[in-house]
Amino acid sequence: MRVSNCAARVGAVALCAAICIVTAMPAANAGATITAFDPSGSAGTFAYGINDPGAITGYYFDSSKDYHGFVRATDGTITSFDVSGAPETYALAINDDGVIVGYYQSSSYYKGYVRAADGTITTYEAPDSISTLPVAIDRKGETTGSYQDSGEVWHGFARSPDGSFASFDPTGSIASYPFGINDSRVIAGEYLDGSYVYHGFVRAADGTLTSFDPSGSTYTSPTGINRGGSIVGTYGDSNNVFHGFVRTTDGTITSFDPTGSTDTFPTGIDNKGAVAGYYSDSNHVTHGFLRDPNGTMKSFDPSGSTYTRPESIAGHNAIAGYYEDGSDVYHGFLRSK
Repeated sequence: MRVSNCAARVGAVALCAAICIVTAMPAANAGATITAFDPSGSAGTFAYGINDPGAITGYYFDSSKDYHGFVRATDGTITSFDVSGAPETYALAINDDGVIVGYYQSSSYYKGYVRAADGTITTYEAPDSISTLPVAIDRKGETTGSYQDSGEVWHGFARSPDGSFASFDPTGSIASYPFGINDSRVIAGEYLDGSYVYHGFVRAADGTLTSFDPSGSTYTSPTGINRGGSIVGTYGDSNNVFHGFVRTTDGTITSFDPTGSTDTFPTGIDNKGAVAGYYSDSNHVTHGFLRDPNGTMKSFDPSGSTYTRPESIAGHNAIAGYYEDGSDVYHGFLRSK
């Protein structure tokens, strides 16, 4: 069974202002270099995390449909790795020191791991869990993600480098899914309430939890947080149309969509406030986008792409993700200036 970084999902809101912005899109790929890559033996590559130095992590499957983690160094060298004995290893995030977090298959369930820069892998699972799915890591090595308890309920967790765990859920949550953590140990994610509506949340370093939704949202899903505490994500409206948003630390929420978008899905925000993500057009084609801190937006696609999905953004607007070619094969890519 393959599980992606969002597959953990089973299904007092803060006051905030919403501003809807639609910005004209400059020519695709203008002023940027896009480099495609695949680990040796890959039959499908999915790049997920990038750090400020430019190292990229992700996973790929081979011709036997076994899944392996990889790290791509700044010089382009790709190293494959696996948790010992695991048929499936997924790598999702990398910090600036080159420490990687992800999860692996153990029997029919999943457990977490941390891979040090020297390649040493430490496995872990949340207390009293049947599955543990870490998805993000900060500079100090604290990780966050979700775990499923014996009653099959999903909770958020924070794990310190010393191995200690803190479990948490926003008030009213029946399922909690963190998706990002910054170097101040502030965590952002989503939770499901008893009416089966998703809301965003932010967890401060002291454990205080704040719920939020963009104005008019019927579904809120934060996907990333930067060093300053700005949060990026997606929300759905009453017409089942998805829009991007940025929430600043004072609670102000700005909504945005690329011109020509029918649905918008931001996936990451860098420390200066630039946002990466993807959107669908009226022809049901998916493109990548970069939104500068001033709101200017650029569309882009790797050459030959029929589906472009950026997953993370780091310093100097470096974006990592994956795309599908005309033969239905997935490849990793790096977009750089």
